[in-house]
Amino acid sequence: MISAQQTGDRHLFFDHMLLTGGFARDVRLTIQGGVIAAIEAGVAAESGDERHGCGLPGMPNLHSHAFQRGMAGLAERRGPSGDSFWTWREVMYRFLDRMTPGDVRAVAALAYMEMLEGGFTRVGEFHYLHHDFGGRPYADLAEMSHAIAAAAGESGIALTLLPVLYSFSGFGAQPPQPAQMRFVMDIHRYGRLVEAADAAIRDLPDAIVGVAPHSLRAVSPEQIDALADLGAGRPIHIHIAEQVKEVADCLAWSEQRPVEWLLNHAPVDSRWSLVHATHMTPDETVALAKTDAIAGLCPITEANLGDGLFPAETFLTARGRFGVGSDSNVLIDASEELRLLEYGQRLLHRGRNLLAGGEGRSTGADMYMAAVDGGAAALGAASGLTVGAPADIVSLDIRHPSLAGKSGDALLDAYVFAAGRSAIDGVWRRGEQLVSGGRHRKRHKIVADYVATLGRLTA
Repeated sequence: MISAQQTGDRHLFFDHMLLTGGFARDVRLTIQGGVIAAIEAGVAAESGDERHGCGLPGMPNLHSHAFQRGMAGLAERRGPSGDSFWTWREVMYRFLDRMTPGDVRAVAALAYMEMLEGGFTRVGEFHYLHHDFGGRPYADLAEMSHAIAAAAGESGIALTLLPVLYSFSGFGAQPPQPAQMRFVMDIHRYGRLVEAADAAIRDLPDAIVGVAPHSLRAVSPEQIDALADLGAGRPIHIHIAEQVKEVADCLAWSEQRPVEWLLNHAPVDSRWSLVHATHMTPDETVALAKTDAIAGLCPITEANLGDGLFPAETFLTARGRFGVGSDSNVLIDASEELRLLEYGQRLLHRGRNLLAGGEGRSTGADMYMAAVDGGAAALGAASGLTVGAPADIVSLDIRHPSLAGKSGDALLDAYVFAAGRSAIDGVWRRGEQLVSGGRHRKRHKIVADYVATLGRLTA
């Protein structure tokens, strides 16, 4: 028995549970004040225990642009020439140009509700929509941060807020475009925004504020230096090497590739998350793995945008760490992110079970635990179900046809590759059940607010 000194006041019992050392049977959790006070394995349920089939640690979602949930499906019409990330970005600019803080709150609340229903229990919100129309500052610099915090509070999801520094439109400090003015600020105002964001999330349990240079094309080398200091003790996230054009533009500016430049000019370590990092040479891939930074992978969005495939096999062989994120939120499903990550590698290398940790290892279990560990590290949170950690739990319905007859790691293989989110029964955040029977307890209200908001935005 693992126990804390406090006496627990609530008990959950699971037939199967994924703990830090692997699956255990007949697990009883004692929860007090939202955290796990005791874990007992191989015991009988007691009177009054809440009983469930299979318990998993909630998956961290390390990269989200919540407002983009509102444009899902709006960028799937073929243009007059080759469509790409860059043409999709123009659609995104037009969509966000009409959003108020109230609109952002309603759209983010839906995205966060869907994250919880899809197996995510903490979100890293990479938030760059800061200003009013035309780039006019709000009276409160953190007005939009308050909207994000309100959405997190309404849904109940844990929040790591990542206010974004966005100053330029291209490498070499090119002036911002008119469509980018709602994002743009200098480093001094950004420092004040981070402080204001700390205040905005103050009432949310376990909430964290990090720092986020948008990308090497949107900040200067001097700002990267300043952010390394500003981010002391905080998570640091950056988009990097997502697109081939981005790599070519970085080479033209610096004669170095984006990941190469960053590793040569910034103190990249375990505080950092490099989001996408799709286009790396083998040397860059191994060098990134050695920093202990987290690769932030968003396979659904990367496929939707035509980004390319991350060199996962090389990265993991070099003991690199990764987490997953829903990014554009075109579809929100933790299991689908993992499934598509493995399937992309299968299509690229024409093999199977490429991201398992070795012979005889479970692909689903190894990917799930790696993404829990890497995502938690990226978001500054505790990893897994341990005494003293928040009771952030996802339960699977072991009566689901795809899970029938499964136990141990086979449950995760079946969840990731067969059942998907349809197997999710319950989700707890700090021991409070937010999702039952696969549906969030505030679904009706959150959906109604979202539908009304989209009606205005798309009229």
